[in-house]
Amino acid sequence: MDIQRGSTVAPPRQIRGNKRKIRAYIALGSNEGERVTYVQQAMQLLKDIDGITVLECSSLYETEVFDLDSPWFVNAVAAVDTSLTARELLEVCNDIERRLIELYRQSHDKGPKNRIIDLDILFYGREVMDLGDLKIPHPRLHRRAFALVPLLEIAPDIRHPGLDRSVDELHHELPNPEQVFLYGTRVVDKED
Repeated sequence: MDIQRGSTVAPPRQIRGNKRKIRAYIALGSNEGERVTYVQQAMQLLKDIDGITVLECSSLYETEVFDLDSPWFVNAVAAVDTSLTARELLEVCNDIERRLIELYRQSHDKGPKNRIIDLDILFYGREVMDLGDLKIPHPRLHRRAFALVPLLEIAPDIRHPGLDRSVDELHHELPNPEQVFLYGTRVVDKED
């Protein structure tokens, strides 16, 4: 049959059932107030979202900050399977941040000095994308021990799709990593 004349094209096939699930990794961090509580609350809120299944969460880590006047961060990374698009997942992360800030404001006389929680999408499958406010993989992931160390715990062999390096390789190549301690193991000087 001549494809150019008189042929009919079948309509696009409808896919039924569950949407395809993507494995994503989300970093959670807080350096304001009840840091551990905020990370745990954010994790619970992630678990409550339709379209997200939290598979695993790293231990909590305490991480130094570049601004010496700020408290140390508490960080973790969650591995999730999601049927949400990357944009929808970003909207969920932003909504969780807003919800926790609102809870903070309800229980305090004033708003927090900084954001009380930060959620960042580190990886979304093997996707590489730049949508302006959404860059995947996270653009500074390969230079941040506070994200790589928790990832090492739960997914050391996943590869950065833009750099074609494993998380383990990226961690070993850090030129000057910030200090990262398993939460509760950092010894604090009395002057701190």
